[in-house]
Amino acid sequence: MIIDSIQNAPRYFSVHPLFKKAFEFISQTDLANAEIGKSDIAEGLKAIISNSPGKTKEASIAKFECHNQNIDIQFCIDGLETFGWRPRQTCTKPNGEYNNEKDVLFFKDAPDMYFQLTDGQFAVFFPEDVHAPMIGEGDIKKLVIKVKI
Repeated sequence: MIIDSIQNAPRYFSVHPLFKKAFEFISQTDLANAEIGKSDIAEGLKAIISNSPGKTKEASIAKFECHNQNIDIQFCIDGLETFGWRPRQTCTKPNGEYNNEKDVLFFKDAPDMYFQLTDGQFAVFFPEDVHAPMIGEGDIKKLVIKVKI
């Protein structure tokens, strides 16, 4: 997992061949006025912009998730978003089977830690990062970029 501010994004361009294009999309798009919805950025990159009410910890942990086929770059556009996190290798309680179509596996384990993102900050979740997003009060506008592995 990576947690940082968008001004430091160039440090991570070498982590994955599509990261430079993903972070350029973030920097070059007027996200404050961007329409809610899904779009393709490039081959292997999908953008999902949402503006939704924050959830309780319990509601978010009920969908404690990780992915096998994508890396998530989650960028806070507006609001204060709290995430739960735990390394996948320490999760022992799967919550159902892996859904290949949606690229998601849920766990019943509890997060080891919580952290917050606010305007201009991002987190990168790799397949080994189980995460519970959207914890907070009020509306949270965010961008999730799915980076195909």
